[in-house]
Amino acid sequence: MNKGHLLLGLFKAVVLFSTLGVSMNACASGGASWKEEVLLHDGSKITVERSFNLGGYPTIDSRERQALDETVTFALPGSGKKITWRTEFRDSVEEPNSLNLLILDIVSGIPYLASYPAGCIAYNKWKRPNPPYIFFKYVDNEWKRISLEEFPAKLSQTNVIVGRPPTELAKPFYTVEGVKERNQGLQEQYLTILRTEIKSAGEGCPKLVRIKGGWASPDGAKSPIPIVPRNSDDKK
Repeated sequence: MNKGHLLLGLFKAVVLFSTLGVSMNACASGGASWKEEVLLHDGSKITVERSFNLGGYPTIDSRERQALDETVTFALPGSGKKITWRTEFRDSVEEPNSLNLLILDIVSGIPYLASYPAGCIAYNKWKRPNPPYIFFKYVDNEWKRISLEEFPAKLSQTNVIVGRPPTELAKPFYTVEGVKERNQGLQEQYLTILRTEIKSAGEGCPKLVRIKGGWASPDGAKSPIPIVPRNSDDKK
């Protein structure tokens, strides 16, 4: 084999390797998933699978990709029935979305879920709740929103990882202790379901109304305000 053929073969190998490498990295960076042990109010535990689809970086200096949606899957104790909860973080106009999970629990065989709006736009979409939570109950094979009064009082402590662990620190499995460790440092309203109004609710988040092209303040602004929803791992 002459030198020209050798160099050509080497070049093809480098190109092939680079192509495969890019493809593998693209697949790896397209999502994030893990399993976590969830401690229920009665002391029993279930294993929950959580996965995020990720998009691009929201800013040039961002270290984490923007979350597009989250899917949570678990088996109902006793029956083994698979139940899924999903939320999008896209700026959809049709319906409220962008929720971060706080509590997933089961009372008398019925799954309940507590969450909070992830970002200012989401907070306005959900009509600026105070206390700032959104609750669901799984009935008739679907998640239906319920009021604070309908959410069981015994379900008060956050029992899942709030948001998404940084990619470089993510683990494939989190024990109950690992979940608690990940949530250290969170504000009280994200660790415990508060059942009275919070004075600070909505601080730093102006009232917005939907207009053509985006969101705007309700005082007659004609142009949309460029507000980007927080990433799912924003704990503020």
